[in-house]
Amino acid sequence: MDNYQAILDFFSNADKPVSAGQVAEATGIERKEVDKIMKKLKEEEKIVSPKRCYWELKK
Repeated sequence: MDNYQAILDFFSNADKPVSAGQVAEATGIERKEVDKIMKKLKEEEKIVSPKRCYWELKK
């Protein structure tokens, strides 16, 4: 499984908004890579930010 899919899966299983640091820690993916993938997810409008620095899947 590639990192993009791993992060997308993590967001789909998260029960509350999470920070990029939490995503990196839980998935074991380097923080820089997580930031890059989350930027792509934001551009694709798959994740949204309900509060500063926290993200969740768009409902």
